[in-house]
Amino acid sequence: MKILKLLSRNIFIFLFSYFLIISPSFANETVDIWNLENNKKNNEIIKKKENLNKNNNQTSINNLNSTNLISVEQDEKFNQDENNLVGLYDPDENDLTIDMWEKSDGDKIIQIVEKIHKLNLSYDAKNIYNKLILTNSFPPNENINTQDFINLKINWLIKNNDLELIKEFLVKNDYENYNLSLIKYYLNQNLSLAKIEKSCELFSFIKNLPKDNYITKFQIYCLINENKKEIAQLQYDLFKESGYEDEFFDNIFNFLIGYSENIEVDISEKSLLEFHLTYLANENFSFEPNKKTKKIIWQYLSSNNLLTKANEVDLDDREKIRSFENATNNGSYKESDLLDLYTRFQFNIYQLVSVFDAYKLLPSYEARALLYQAFLVSKEPQNQMLLLELLKKEFDDDNLNNAFDKELIKLIRNINKDDLTNQALDFYNIQIARVKDENQKIKYNNKILHQSRLINYFDGKISKDKVEKDLNKRFKKLKKNKKYFFSTKDNIVIESLISDGIEIPEKYESILDLDKSNIPTDIEVMINDGETAMILLRLVEIIGEDDLKNLGTETLYFIISTLNKLNIDKIRNDIILQVIPVKV
Repeated sequence: MKILKLLSRNIFIFLFSYFLIISPSFANETVDIWNLENNKKNNEIIKKKENLNKNNNQTSINNLNSTNLISVEQDEKFNQDENNLVGLYDPDENDLTIDMWEKSDGDKIIQIVEKIHKLNLSYDAKNIYNKLILTNSFPPNENINTQDFINLKINWLIKNNDLELIKEFLVKNDYENYNLSLIKYYLNQNLSLAKIEKSCELFSFIKNLPKDNYITKFQIYCLINENKKEIAQLQYDLFKESGYEDEFFDNIFNFLIGYSENIEVDISEKSLLEFHLTYLANENFSFEPNKKTKKIIWQYLSSNNLLTKANEVDLDDREKIRSFENATNNGSYKESDLLDLYTRFQFNIYQLVSVFDAYKLLPSYEARALLYQAFLVSKEPQNQMLLLELLKKEFDDDNLNNAFDKELIKLIRNINKDDLTNQALDFYNIQIARVKDENQKIKYNNKILHQSRLINYFDGKISKDKVEKDLNKRFKKLKKNKKYFFSTKDNIVIESLISDGIEIPEKYESILDLDKSNIPTDIEVMINDGETAMILLRLVEIIGEDDLKNLGTETLYFIISTLNKLNIDKIRNDIILQVIPVKV
């Protein structure tokens, strides 16, 4: 829920008068208008925002006894700033603050965001970035305007392509002037997936629609599709009265509303809506996409079962086969459809027997077909794994990384890893490691500090008092164990506990070796300058395409230490629980 002012102007005036008369001793206390209890960072921000952009001609407010009513101009300015709080999450949900961007330079933010958007972020990096970019916050003060700042959020939502998240964002941020591109994207993506009802339901949630011809036409079509023809007619008449002229849409409207029959319109690729409408209007619709066809139209054809089937592809048509592969890579065809196409190629017995040499002599698409067929007839696990590795490389070399991903994992999992040699086992392990197993359970080992049940503190299962007692017992045992070596992961756990106020007796400090996280200089500078959001951007960039569990322990150490210094405990806890425990 979006952060709102707790008190309306009138209530504020009433309470102010009450406290002024009844209890003068309260005069210097801050009123918590954001209702964020026990959060010192946000209280400081509240004080700042209460005094935001005061008129230079107005007498400065030194104390409540000398305060007059809050000016209308201040209220209007505050409300304007509040409307700029575009996002999904309250700052307190992730230990962030409403002004976390304000001290950073807009140009530097845009530069690093552009770098991030070029990466195929890992699940872990994406999770942190979502929390950062979609948190309600004021824009930076320098080198970026409000709309450009909001566009950073909108561009990420589009790139991330989570339609449910986009819908939630649009509903919570129902501002006419901000959401034009995001609304169009949501409508088109659902239409391309043959989820017309999902597209159309948005009009029942959004009250402040941008004034845009495309959105208006989409809304009229939705009314017709929902059999609300009278309302559609009224909307259409108003649309025409505004001066809009579009012969194509006029003809389609008359056909859909029932005023005309058997119209003939050329297939239009001008927009997805026009393409869809021509599909509805043409009884014998036929369209053959090519490499110039927009990806979203490929997706529409796939969702509506309008693409050429694998068993219908002419194997002598090289361009058609390459187009099929590219469409699979883009998600228009299933990976299994492409593999079915490969099985249609005819190879002689010599090519299958000498596959490791024969595939090199063929065009890339035929090479992939031969390697796949050879895999199907092979019975020896070692050869099967080698063939899959070569097949994967052939896809990657032609930038078809997504055309053989899910099916590869399925095929690998059918191979008994115990029958593989070390070389083949390496490829097996790398591919299996890409798949997250959400059902893994934590394996505890109380002989090692970071593997002990102390880790449950970060999941909220153990209180601070209990952790403190348990930690003292463990230190007592470890001090006697001269062979015990405190690892980097131990230090991560201990420093995080200390950061949360858990005390360690001085007598045990000698056995510890802490504060060696080696935080990069640029991040240290930003910590000192209070650039919280910019620091999180850097951490997202550093994690990048890697899973957290694959980062080196030294990198994890400085990431956790940075979050400790920023008091961002909730994100820190998520990371610790992801990378520290042993999971089986």
